[in-house]
Amino acid sequence: MTTTRRTLFKHAAIATAALATPQIMTRAAFAQPAMAGSMPAAFERFMLGRFEVTILSDGHRIVPGPQSIFGTDQPVETVEALLADNYLPTGQMQFTFAPTLVNTGDELVLFDTGNGEGGREGGVGQMLANLRASGYEPDQVSVVVLTHLHPDHIGGLMEAGAPAFPNARYVTGQIEYDFWTSTDRVGTPAEGLHQSVMASVAPMAEQMSFVGDGEMPVSGITAMAAFGHTPGHMVYRIDSDDRSLVLIADTANHFVLSLQRPDWEVRFDADKAAAAQTRKDVLGMIAADRLAFVGYHMPFPSVGFLEPLGDGFRFIPETYQFDL
Repeated sequence: MTTTRRTLFKHAAIATAALATPQIMTRAAFAQPAMAGSMPAAFERFMLGRFEVTILSDGHRIVPGPQSIFGTDQPVETVEALLADNYLPTGQMQFTFAPTLVNTGDELVLFDTGNGEGGREGGVGQMLANLRASGYEPDQVSVVVLTHLHPDHIGGLMEAGAPAFPNARYVTGQIEYDFWTSTDRVGTPAEGLHQSVMASVAPMAEQMSFVGDGEMPVSGITAMAAFGHTPGHMVYRIDSDDRSLVLIADTANHFVLSLQRPDWEVRFDADKAAAAQTRKDVLGMIAADRLAFVGYHMPFPSVGFLEPLGDGFRFIPETYQFDL
């Protein structure tokens, strides 16, 4: 049988129609899938020498007006220009929260506790769910380290009126604890935070120990003074074998605005000049020593490296550096 170009095209058209018809019928027979909606449990895990590190997502929150928080001493147009140059929206921003769990083999150490049950209607307070999703239970946590006592770091200490980590001892900076528990805060703009600390942290006083600059709450973990964001704000360096990681807490709160412009004032910093100097000192050390770091408010999973960039630094997210 001889096949001409005309018959070939004719057969092809018939075959195409036959294939298309069942697809049209199938699509008409099934409803469109619904959107999944909620985010899955989120955590990131890697080995740091002999230590296991798990970054836990506490969720995220959309906040309007970045220029009302970062660069409060700068013209609005300057802040917006930096955001636009980095392909970021100028009218709103995303805040993430990343408590960190470190298993040293002897201790299971949780750094900060997230927003807690009070934040769940707003999409945060997910740390406990993600801790469980990561394979641990709250009663396995043996040490809770509080870098400072702002609500998004202490909100998860209590759950349903009881300690969320019933077998843990607690560690924080002496200066930080003394400041927020002092009755000197009553009648000042800090009274609300004082009340929060008295409700969530003070009940743990009998299980609380205090650290200063250079002290080790757990072997392999060193506290470092990083004052400014709060009066006793601390960061922690974790060392195991030949690997190191710095938990910078709220030293820098945005991966562009805080890192690229460490001199800019931040609304939430108690002592803005001291906080700016601390940013330059801590971030400069991390960049110079090529250390990995976790930023509590960096884009999840919140771990990366720093490269000097002008008067500030560029954030380099971690990819597979800990896997090799």
